[in-house]
Amino acid sequence: MGRPKQTPPARPAADATARRATGLTSRRGFFARSGAATVALAAAGPLAPLAAGAAPRGLFQHGVASGDPLADRVILWTRVTPQVAKDRLRVDWRVARDPELVDAVQGGSVVTDAAQDWTVKVDPAGLQPGTTYYYRFSVGGVHSPVGRTRTLPVGALDHLRLAVVSCSNFAAGYFNAYRRIAERADLDAVVHLGDYLYEYADGQYGSTRPCEPPHEIVTLDDYRRRHAQYKGDPDSQEMLRQHPLIAIWDDHETANNAWVAGAENHQPDGEGAWPARVAAALQAYHEWMPVRPVKKDLRRDNHRYAFGDLVDLFTLEERLTGRSEQLTADIPTPFGMAFAQAGEYLDPARSILGAPGEQWITGQLRKSTARWKLLGQGVMFAQLKAVGAPNAQGGGLFLNPDQWDGYQPARNRLYDVIQGSDGRGPVRNVVVLTGDIHSAWAADLTRDPNNPDVRGGGYDPATGEGALAVEFVATSVSSPGLDDPGDTLATYLRSQNPHFRYIDLNRRGYLVIDATPERLVGEYWQLETVAAPDGRQTLAAAFAVHDGAAHLVPSPGAASRRRRARLAP
Repeated sequence: MGRPKQTPPARPAADATARRATGLTSRRGFFARSGAATVALAAAGPLAPLAAGAAPRGLFQHGVASGDPLADRVILWTRVTPQVAKDRLRVDWRVARDPELVDAVQGGSVVTDAAQDWTVKVDPAGLQPGTTYYYRFSVGGVHSPVGRTRTLPVGALDHLRLAVVSCSNFAAGYFNAYRRIAERADLDAVVHLGDYLYEYADGQYGSTRPCEPPHEIVTLDDYRRRHAQYKGDPDSQEMLRQHPLIAIWDDHETANNAWVAGAENHQPDGEGAWPARVAAALQAYHEWMPVRPVKKDLRRDNHRYAFGDLVDLFTLEERLTGRSEQLTADIPTPFGMAFAQAGEYLDPARSILGAPGEQWITGQLRKSTARWKLLGQGVMFAQLKAVGAPNAQGGGLFLNPDQWDGYQPARNRLYDVIQGSDGRGPVRNVVVLTGDIHSAWAADLTRDPNNPDVRGGGYDPATGEGALAVEFVATSVSSPGLDDPGDTLATYLRSQNPHFRYIDLNRRGYLVIDATPERLVGEYWQLETVAAPDGRQTLAAAFAVHDGAAHLVPSPGAASRRRRARLAP
């Protein structure tokens, strides 16, 4: 989400932006105009000892992190900042059951060097399921901060609590949401739904904090430096230190409005071949993020995370593997350009996931025996219309061709799977988790939201009858949303989109998902500001979906039923 209006400064090597100085209109006119015990990532070889007099400070400037948890292991990550030039460094690591690291269960050494930008990952196998662990790295007796992580549970599970975030733009504001999440000891994991970083030049999409490097990032060195800046943020470091991360990228980890063969914010004449840029972006991503190393195609990133018998979380790659190019919205409205479901928009060959991705999630949903099936993905699944109308009348006018509205036949194929209208049984308790749009939304998911005839395939907003699943859209960590005083625009959108139970276009924050066998609750936590470091937050709204109901109802929120193990010191 988000296309800047400002013309960025030229890159030092070439003026890669002058050719689009007149093309910086928003890709979303409505919103933008309105606002193996151990895996070592270095080849083993003769180790160079730490040089005498190496600085005892500053070795771990980017903190520690964990992620990609499984029932018996979890990726542990850090990055060492060499104090003197050297070929490689030995990094020791230790995992324990207690924050003091006395009750150790695993340990070892890895080596790192410049080939992976001095980042380090270990994947300690043999851990116990559903267990909190603490860990630390060391180089020559100099210790990193102590991190805290947790493995996935197995078997019967009665409670799960996740934080959900997206769209963390360093230039646009402070990561206060990350700090608030870090303070919660009751979370099992943090789910990041994409736009973990932004590729734009300094001042191009936010001016609260300067970008490093100051130009738009295109090369491997550029992407590494931008990741380093984000990992240097103290609020980001604290969240990653306290909770395991489950992450899937959206478009800005490469370039705005990415698709399989290009991006709106990529011009080959000045920025080189798209595959080279993708390779650079994904190499840096896999170096700097606490994700499990990929041996083959870095673009393929669909995963299943099993939280016992309670939740299966499926993360979907929607940009680089099989997405068809976005079509153009060409119908003027007061909210920007819109489009109708006609012409190329009805082409069944168009896809967000690509055929392999669609086959994968279809199979996963059908065979899942978990009570709740969560789809963690980037762009809004629910219809979003400037003008609402039943499908029999064309469906109305849609606002954003980059989200699932621009790929309606592909969305209908997933609806077929959920509904069981493809000849198989229906899939119950599907909950879609979404980021991208810098605002908070809660929706009942239905094929025909403006058709009140439930028996004819429509939807009753008063009862939720006709809904097939639900969607929680998390607002951004810091990326700008829309100034909507008095919720005037949100009220209008609700009038045209009756399947939305909640719309807030103004505030930044995060989402908490609380699941039990009986219900799943989504809590919308809002921040007072991101313009400066600030600790104020408010529970703005909460909605629940009950087992088998497939529609949302208001909720007072879900009180944390138990604290997890204590936070890392």
